[in-house]
Amino acid sequence: MKFFLAIDWSFYGKVVNLIGSRYVVFAGLTFILAYVVFKKKIAYKKIQPKFPKNTDYLREIFYSIITIALFGLVPVFFIKTDSIRVHTFYYTDINQYGSIYFISAFIIMLFLHDSYFYWMHRLMHHPKIFKYVHLIHHKSNNPSPWAAYAFHPLEAIIETGIVVLFLFIMPIHTYHLPFFFLFMIVYNVYGHLGWELYPKWFATHPIGKWINTSVNHNQHHQYFKGNYGLYFLFWDRWMGTIRDDYEQQFVSVKERASSK
Repeated sequence: MKFFLAIDWSFYGKVVNLIGSRYVVFAGLTFILAYVVFKKKIAYKKIQPKFPKNTDYLREIFYSIITIALFGLVPVFFIKTDSIRVHTFYYTDINQYGSIYFISAFIIMLFLHDSYFYWMHRLMHHPKIFKYVHLIHHKSNNPSPWAAYAFHPLEAIIETGIVVLFLFIMPIHTYHLPFFFLFMIVYNVYGHLGWELYPKWFATHPIGKWINTSVNHNQHHQYFKGNYGLYFLFWDRWMGTIRDDYEQQFVSVKERASSK
């Protein structure tokens, strides 16, 4: 009870508004364009030809709203609570660590988040855990952009653990989190888009083969096994968890997309 009374609700509102508005803008814009305005024109390019039901969209939005509300609590608790913030590496003056570190930190955060997500994601697929934590997200076996934040509350809390990890293991500036997670929601929406944006050669390219794609993550939703990465495919390839048919499916989707 004391925790809720001590919350800076004004700051919490700003954080939730920032996270929520980005979700609405990026998921909403791509949904309107791909699933409404140009639906008939580009339907043949869709990774899974079928479209989700309206109830699927509503479920994805409902759980995303809960996720956004939970996401907003983390910076309030760890950044706006003085007694906790002093134990973190949070800082506000770029000169404290320099501009080179400030820029480099984004790259470090990218790889840390990808590693955190991969192992957390694999753990949530354990048979004894899956139905209690991760099943809600996998109800979208043919995801739409609205599925980007469609997590069970327990999964949402686990997902926010990366913010806590950042704050306690590396210097994090005021601007790191909002800009980093701007990139995260954009790539997450792309991963659940339902269409592939990268070119046909990308999945087998010496560089592209290490980068996650919409086809790759769509396969994960469709088959529930393999392809656990977030931004990259390093861990999937190293641990042998990438689907054997991924590259073939990627090319197949792009060939179908270019056949008309």
